[in-house]
Amino acid sequence: MPPQITRLLLVTVAIVVAYFTARHFLVPASFGQYGWYRADALKDYQLLPINYAGQAACADCHEEVIKKRAKAKHRSIACETCHGPLYAHANDPTVKPAKVGNGNFCVRCHEAAPARPEKFPQVVLADHNPGQKCTECHAPHLPTEAP
Repeated sequence: MPPQITRLLLVTVAIVVAYFTARHFLVPASFGQYGWYRADALKDYQLLPINYAGQAACADCHEEVIKKRAKAKHRSIACETCHGPLYAHANDPTVKPAKVGNGNFCVRCHEAAPARPEKFPQVVLADHNPGQKCTECHAPHLPTEAP
């Protein structure tokens, strides 16, 4: 056997051994228990504090807003999508929820973008009433009506 082939085989074996040695030390033991996931990640997530209360918690106190939104195009959007995490507020109403953006928070979803469907309401903020906040003309829960 030529010496080049012998060296090539030795280098290949060394690379394979190095790969499996590194994999043994770097891959967590729980990896692969649930497919291509680290099973211990579930325990890590359980230790994180709860931030979101869910739509049902909002309905307990804000039933009139929920009823109003039921007729609007925003009915399928959860309250916390716009208002942020409300777990602390749901447990203690004296804790004020965070303010929603600067009045132009709506552009996160409604700024014109080629990837959005054509039927989805989109605006070019520079052309659509520049200098005004969205909430000056649109009611956030019923955007087709004036505030």
